[in-house]
Amino acid sequence: MATITKTDSGKWKAIIRRSGWPKVSKTFRIKRDAEDWGRTTEDEIIRGIYLPRNHSEKLTIAQALLRYTKEVTPTKKPSTQKREYGRAEQLRSQLGRYSLAALNTEIIAKYRDKRAQEGKSASTIRLELALLSHLYSTAIKEWGLGLVSNPVMNVRKPSPGAGRDRRLVDDEEERLLRACNQHSNPFLGWIVRIALYTAMRQGEILGLEKSRVNLKRGVLTIHNTKNNDSRTIPLSDKAKAVFKEVLQHPIRPLGTNLLFYGEPGKDGSRRPYTLNRVWSSALARGEITDLRFHDLRHEATSRFVEAGLTDQEVASITGHKSMQMLKRYTHLRSEDLVSKISKV
Repeated sequence: MATITKTDSGKWKAIIRRSGWPKVSKTFRIKRDAEDWGRTTEDEIIRGIYLPRNHSEKLTIAQALLRYTKEVTPTKKPSTQKREYGRAEQLRSQLGRYSLAALNTEIIAKYRDKRAQEGKSASTIRLELALLSHLYSTAIKEWGLGLVSNPVMNVRKPSPGAGRDRRLVDDEEERLLRACNQHSNPFLGWIVRIALYTAMRQGEILGLEKSRVNLKRGVLTIHNTKNNDSRTIPLSDKAKAVFKEVLQHPIRPLGTNLLFYGEPGKDGSRRPYTLNRVWSSALARGEITDLRFHDLRHEATSRFVEAGLTDQEVASITGHKSMQMLKRYTHLRSEDLVSKISKV
């Protein structure tokens, strides 16, 4: 039986001591509550289903996120880390005062709706909820905080909606490349051309190393992909011409294998070239609106489909993990069929 004692503050403390188990205790304002808790908890211990909840009741979301960003976030890619710190701060600012045990589906649903009212996209909200969900999964599986379930799992997520379908139209490609060439650093123009000719993601291009490019074979191999799978990309004549310029660039510092490098940091090492600011400036010079760098990947993939490559061939170049991801390009094949069938 639990031992019930009165504390100096006038509250009632229930203590359970059982062989093979650490001492379990909890304080209550009313003696009956202490007795009820003692009976229930001892019964759970006997049946082997007891989960100590003290830590989850005391640990706030803010404290849990702090631990998560110290232990879990650093194991992810640098680009992911930066975005995750921002999402964690957002969650901390609005949900941080709740304990892990107190946060429920109703509170999380209200948070979701509030973020939507603030004009945040479905993708942004889904990623924030995904981080919160993984926080709970980590707390349950690795931290042993005695949580019964993950409350985020029962919250409806916003529909991801249709993906962007931005293509370069009229003379936009010419204006974009001309604006990029006007920048003092040739890296910008080369990076944009590589994106258009290979469908590589921004992070994949900026992380490229000299040893990964084989102009003799006409291929390059990348390992720092979004899906953590390496892939070999065939290079068109246009792409090989760009890489030849890059590799022959006379101004290349020692101590870095990066094709596109930035200035040395405080530790003296060079990190990948930073693109965001110069990209925005190039769009302004070219008078181009509503174009994101990632849209170049969509443009390149669309061109592969229009050139007659099969879904498997396109996926091997772009790194799409499933044919479902390539379904958005099927309308291009339909349009191509229209031009062919009209000749019948």
